[in-house]
Amino acid sequence: MSAGMTLSHRASVFSDLRPLPMLIISSAALLVLGIVMISSASMDIAAETVGNSYHYVIRQLIFAGIGCVFALVAVNVPISWWERSGWLLLGIGMLSLLLVLTPLGHTVNGSTRWIPFGLFNVQVSEIAKLCLIAYLAGYVVRRRDELLNTWAGFLKPIAVLGLASVLLVIEPDFGATVVLVAAAAGMIFLSGVRLSRFMPLIGVLVVLGAALILTQPYRLKRVVSYLDPWKDQFDSGYQLTQSLIAFGRGDWAGTGLGNSVQKLFYLPEAHTDFIFAIIAEEFGLLGSLLVLALFTVLVVSGFVIARKAEKADMPFAACFAYGITLLIGLQASINMSVSTGLLPTKGLTLPLVSYGGSSLMITAVCIGVLIRVDMERVDRENSGKASEPAAKPRGGASYD
Repeated sequence: MSAGMTLSHRASVFSDLRPLPMLIISSAALLVLGIVMISSASMDIAAETVGNSYHYVIRQLIFAGIGCVFALVAVNVPISWWERSGWLLLGIGMLSLLLVLTPLGHTVNGSTRWIPFGLFNVQVSEIAKLCLIAYLAGYVVRRRDELLNTWAGFLKPIAVLGLASVLLVIEPDFGATVVLVAAAAGMIFLSGVRLSRFMPLIGVLVVLGAALILTQPYRLKRVVSYLDPWKDQFDSGYQLTQSLIAFGRGDWAGTGLGNSVQKLFYLPEAHTDFIFAIIAEEFGLLGSLLVLALFTVLVVSGFVIARKAEKADMPFAACFAYGITLLIGLQASINMSVSTGLLPTKGLTLPLVSYGGSSLMITAVCIGVLIRVDMERVDRENSGKASEPAAKPRGGASYD
């Protein structure tokens, strides 16, 4: 077999891959793993704080059920609705970010990020991120020529992102700001905008990021503790050092499910922001690599769905899918990097795994949208094949 035939065969095999089953399987596996690990990581703190060892896992099961319903709803919502509703979604996103800064906002640990809704609190940044990505996807499609060829077209969506970022920083929610800006910038870049247009923006963001760190003592302490957490391991570096101890105790195969020591009031936020450290302690390096592999499969499946939609001439669906996949992938990457000490501490959950209703439900909606994109792409391709005229038999032979 020639090299050309081999390459052609590999390309055809790759193009025949169906990402939808892999997306569903990886998402379901992460969701089940999350429920199991929340059960393990939260029992002691739940018994101590609310008197019920199963408090957090029961709530997470309820959130998972609601999230599955939301995903089914998203699967049945046409992608054209998201495209038509860009301005409405932008308004919802901005309004939610404004409402949390009013007396309606609920403050926890110095951050006002939630609005109470009966039995649970809604983290508005999760809603805002999805709404803004949907709006920006519509803008990229509607104003593509202006976006690619003029500075004004490029700066308009940046201004929208800037306003949303200001509102997020006021809460403060620096982690959500980083995820939103990075995902939106990645989506705009994938639309074809030249890298040279991003260079001044990157410079401005670096300066603003440095200013935010230097002007807020708690952010500066996080950066200092990130550089050398063991220097002040009982104060600013406490959370990271406890997380690293969990990774060290896990070794290759872990201590076993339920046998974590760090969850016994040593590692703060063990069932939320630092659940990856508990996974590493109880399942070791092998378990950590499994989680990383599942997220890799999820993200690659999302990108393949987006790319296939792009090839099928579905520009909005493709751009929206790229943005959603970047949101999930970036948040997962940052959370795991924080747990391992690769990035300074941020208040970000691990999608589908960490405890938290808002994050779980919005991630479920994102998965539902990706499924819908692939379903519409398949329907479009099948209808196109059905409308093609039948090929005439060679040699003019008649089969009447």
